[in-house]
Amino acid sequence: MIDFDPGTAAPTKGTNQRNGGDLVVETLEALGAKTVFGIPGQHALGLFDAMGRGNLHFVSSRVENNSAFAADGYSRATGEVGVLFLSTGPGALTSLAGLQEAYATGVPMVVVASQIPLDGLGARRKGMLHQLDDQKASAANVTKSQRLIQHASGIPSAIQDAWTEAISSPQGPVWIEIPQNVLLDPIMVPPVEDALAEAFDNPPRVELIREAVKWLSTAERPAIIAGGGTRRGRAEKSLLSIAEQLRAPVICTPGGNGAFPWTHELSLQSWIEDRYMTDVLEDADVLIVIGSSLGEVTSNYFTFEPRGRIIQIDAEPRVLESNRPGLGIRADAGQALAALDEALAAAGASDAVTRSWHGTSPEDVVKESLAKVTARLESQDLAKELKFMSDIREAVPADMQTFWDMTISAYWGWSCWDARQGQFHSAQGAGGLGYGFPAAIGGAVGLETTGKPSRVLAVSGDGSSMYSISELATAKQHNVPVTWLIVDDGGYGILREYMVGAFGQATATELARPDFVKLAESFGVPARRVAPEEVGDVLKASFEADGPNVVVVETLLKMFGPTHLA
Repeated sequence: MIDFDPGTAAPTKGTNQRNGGDLVVETLEALGAKTVFGIPGQHALGLFDAMGRGNLHFVSSRVENNSAFAADGYSRATGEVGVLFLSTGPGALTSLAGLQEAYATGVPMVVVASQIPLDGLGARRKGMLHQLDDQKASAANVTKSQRLIQHASGIPSAIQDAWTEAISSPQGPVWIEIPQNVLLDPIMVPPVEDALAEAFDNPPRVELIREAVKWLSTAERPAIIAGGGTRRGRAEKSLLSIAEQLRAPVICTPGGNGAFPWTHELSLQSWIEDRYMTDVLEDADVLIVIGSSLGEVTSNYFTFEPRGRIIQIDAEPRVLESNRPGLGIRADAGQALAALDEALAAAGASDAVTRSWHGTSPEDVVKESLAKVTARLESQDLAKELKFMSDIREAVPADMQTFWDMTISAYWGWSCWDARQGQFHSAQGAGGLGYGFPAAIGGAVGLETTGKPSRVLAVSGDGSSMYSISELATAKQHNVPVTWLIVDDGGYGILREYMVGAFGQATATELARPDFVKLAESFGVPARRVAPEEVGDVLKASFEADGPNVVVVETLLKMFGPTHLA
């Protein structure tokens, strides 16, 4: 039995007996894991007992869904595998919405969930606490694969395999569950000394690259859509080279934001939801789509009707040609673009044909298209919104990573945010609320662990912030350097706008909410309420502080007018 100091709730003594939990911890450490997110639970106590003998840093969230978001943010910020420990039943199930975001966005994670004792498995109803008929079946929709480990000797190999699968493209979370008795029982298995996990190779087929080069070598109006897979595949350098060889305009999706230099003369930035950009993409005679399904947002809500041929590159075979026919190349984006870049250079594609959009240079097409978007925005009485986003952008250091919830500010960010040398992260994969703050906590912890500048910015609305408000306790407990900007408009602002636009009035969108400043201060977290025009200066000051802090802006922001309804 473990004794506890009632003043600190910390164990004063433990046990040195190795158990199945030690094999989990030892294997994760051998694979390079440094940090674990989660919440303790009765069936998972073997894991936490073992962590007391290991070197993993544990970040204790307050809700399992937020633990999943934090592990996701850790992985996105660092490029490493996020690790999540879950308890059985309600704890495991509560994590699923967070895992859906990681699965949809291709974030590599290893999820270790506890399970009831072995003799309760197999859909027998013994009345055990947290018992489910098939727990891992619940995770099947939101993870790449699911494993049940029934013997301690199988733990190291199973975790090593899960890690390998998580980092192999298409990347994503992998689920392992281990029964309570397997975690707790003494073991004779020796300590894990090493573990190796290397991503499976996922190169493009040679004949497909050759065919793509044929198409592109004769294309007069090539264009490129860079989706999230471009960033996951670390393909930015190859993308830049290909775009410059082809003189091809490049637009980034919300997930691909930052994959191409914002101010480059070929950059259409991220205005993917504007009809002027849709027009350009439709007019391309060859369109390269990288790491995107050409889904709802990327296709400007399925109004996109391309007249040219499409080359689609994606590591997930189910994505290829799911919305448009084309030359589908199943491959990791990094490997595919590197191969395409080399083949284009060898073929002399940059000199093969004059790139002209009906007598206009590609660079001028980009310049004119961006000017049209700006003019459209300026005609819509959006001066406050444009200044608000500009003030935030100028306050945020160029290399700072930002994490955005599903809120009006984030929808603006999808289109207008120049990531510069930082990274832009949002919940656009699955679109669940509550992502921004816990993901930012995970990101800041990860950056600090790797020795990089660790201050990050989280942006939420008042509605989405309530999903993760309890994580103020986590941020305070671990003194996480995260600044949380809460834009309070008194309700679910984007849903209010959608309903008024569609039906003339909004229903069930208005919210009672707390005094966010006082609430943050009750957790011991400094907070300020500021006017919209003060947000830039206050954020700059907040970034200089130590530990977590909160900035609250009470304002009603509008979205730019949708062009897919015109």
